[in-house]
Amino acid sequence: MEKPVFTGKFTQQEPIPEAAIAAALGVMRSGRLHRYNLLPGEEGEVAALEREFAAFTGAAYALAVASGGYAMSCALRSLGVGPGDKVLSNGWTLAPVPGAIASVGAVPVFVETTQDLTIDLEDLALMARKSEAKVLLLSHMRGHICDMDRLMEVARDNDLQVVEDCAHTMGAAWRGVPSGRHGVIGCYSTQTYKHINSGEGGLLVTDDAEVMARAVVLSGSYMLYGKHTAAPPVDMFENVKYETPNISGRMDHLRAAILRPQLAELPRQVARWNALYTMLEVGLRNVPGLQLIARPAQESIVGSSFQFLLPGWSAERVRALLAACAVRGVELKWFGAAEPVAFTSRYDSWRYAPAQRLPRTDAILAGLIDMRLPLTFSEADVGLIATIIRDEVMGANARAAE
Repeated sequence: MEKPVFTGKFTQQEPIPEAAIAAALGVMRSGRLHRYNLLPGEEGEVAALEREFAAFTGAAYALAVASGGYAMSCALRSLGVGPGDKVLSNGWTLAPVPGAIASVGAVPVFVETTQDLTIDLEDLALMARKSEAKVLLLSHMRGHICDMDRLMEVARDNDLQVVEDCAHTMGAAWRGVPSGRHGVIGCYSTQTYKHINSGEGGLLVTDDAEVMARAVVLSGSYMLYGKHTAAPPVDMFENVKYETPNISGRMDHLRAAILRPQLAELPRQVARWNALYTMLEVGLRNVPGLQLIARPAQESIVGSSFQFLLPGWSAERVRALLAACAVRGVELKWFGAAEPVAFTSRYDSWRYAPAQRLPRTDAILAGLIDMRLPLTFSEADVGLIATIIRDEVMGANARAAE
């Protein structure tokens, strides 16, 4: 009997909503794409997005920028991080996170990863004392949120300022507090594979008026900060405008117009992602050799991707599983490869950072499998994907037992 094959595309996003297309056409017809190119009394799409995103997250201030990576580097600069400063971050993350640290001349210092795929809080406390770093760039990698109450205790005990990388957690929360609202700054991405899609783009939020004033000037405000509707009062900028460089990274009206209708729909989209995630989790439960990731009750997730572990599997056996699933149309990514493949690079691949050994993270990455869950998938698609993965893992188990 021929094995079923999945024919969907793991990189195919949903179309941009019609309301967003109409808004984008309006911007293009105006010819006024630059965020400060406004008619008298006009708020503009970018300022409106910032105001709406501040309300969505419950933040006092928001800034729309060119990318999630820019949001992180802007956040670090806004906190005064500069050349030679040490910045803590997750041992398991994506390259733009340590890249943001390196972009300001700072030194990434990595922290171990737990079996739940979150930052190891005991190692965080140890590395904070050892490195004397004053900033943690916390990556909620692939949507996994650690115990934020405990993390903030560690941060307070070690005088750490926390910047949250929420590229994978826009719309998620810990104990009802939106992701990005525990630390001093929250950073978000609107790149195509994130939760709202403008191709490329980012946002940052904070309640700290001076930090936001610095971020606005850094983004390239040309002293037009009065045109921001989710920013501090204009007198706050007097303290920073002459000493803060313009490192242009503004968002434009076209991308903001595309994003605003998507932001309004995000809660409904989150429910759809979580239904697919739960279905896949049920389909892969109790497969020998395959370990699911525990999600604590305090965590409100956005299940836009799915991870599982293959503890104790050899590299050869993992590669064979990935190849077998690929033949059947299921595209799995592996974070344990010795060399970077697409986005699955490891901390030891980022050679602009000092060499470190993270043995617990190494053991986890050796069997860490990752998969996107785009909303173009149906429940039937996810059911088939689960069947294929289950079949191939069981087949690999049988071959290993021979």
